[in-house]
Amino acid sequence: MASPTEYLRFTGHRSFTHRLVLSTLTGRPIHISKIRSTSPTSPGLAAHEISFLRLLEAVTNGSTMQISYTGATMTFHPGLITGSQEGFGAGEGGVIEHSLPESCIRGVTYFLLPICLLAPFAKTHMNVRFTGPGVITSATETGDISVDTFRTAILPLFGLFGIPPTRIELRILNRSCPGPGGKGGGGVVELRFASQVRLPKTLHLNRSAGRVRRVRGVAYSTGVSASNNARMIHAVREVLNPLVPDIHIASQYDQAPLVDIGGKSTGKRRKGIGFGLSLVAESSSPGVIYSADLPAPADGGVVPEDIGRRCAYQLLEIIAQGVRHHSLREHCFDIDGHGLRGCRPVARQ
Repeated sequence: MASPTEYLRFTGHRSFTHRLVLSTLTGRPIHISKIRSTSPTSPGLAAHEISFLRLLEAVTNGSTMQISYTGATMTFHPGLITGSQEGFGAGEGGVIEHSLPESCIRGVTYFLLPICLLAPFAKTHMNVRFTGPGVITSATETGDISVDTFRTAILPLFGLFGIPPTRIELRILNRSCPGPGGKGGGGVVELRFASQVRLPKTLHLNRSAGRVRRVRGVAYSTGVSASNNARMIHAVREVLNPLVPDIHIASQYDQAPLVDIGGKSTGKRRKGIGFGLSLVAESSSPGVIYSADLPAPADGGVVPEDIGRRCAYQLLEIIAQGVRHHSLREHCFDIDGHGLRGCRPVARQ
């Protein structure tokens, strides 16, 4: 008589992707219950969570899942991580095409981060292209970072585990911001993760916060005037120039993507219109990076100068929190060899 399956049991929808990723890496089946069971309008799994389950099924072989009728309960049996192997979900060229639904309210980094956690342990390279009317490349009000911050602040951390950053490529083929109501965007993003390891290196983190030597960033506008980028950059410099002189913020402008309406080839409209800012502060200590992200609200009503100032203040607050976390009385900034003492948390405006 076969023994019953022993599940790791969880409740709620929080940390949904992390639970599935850890289940896949460890080979332990999981059971999740009470997923938004108290919601009167939309109980069960959301559109972005179902889309992630389909993506996980495409990059693995043998994964099975069972979802209840209401979507409030599910079980997941992990399979082998195959990557973008032809014949196992990948199309021509060894790239998996994954389309996000228009009702998606999460940024594309919601899907990129767990895929990058699985990619080093896949049998082949992990090449995934995210398309569809639900791809949002900017930061979102739901807490997702932009692809620019993901590329400059998250992907370099893989180098600490012995994975060359040159083997990881993130292409932004079409930018997009959240559409009306924060849903959908229509962008196109392609991830190429061409490094597999059997066992990552042991990580030794530097406990010294160091000094902030430079600030880099990207100001992006989609479907609006390109002058918004210059206005955001000017507002950032007004706040950060007295603290650190080495500031370089790139300006990116793209047309808003065309999204089909009702599946008709002639019915298309521009979606994903907006602007935002991504800032990254690099410390003198290796591996210490501070980042801040701020998009314009989907409903509008905020000028670019406010976005620039708020993002700069957010970066200062994160730097102050990092220094306080290390409990070191060091200089936060290094201005021409002279430190600026007394870096305090700056409240967001």
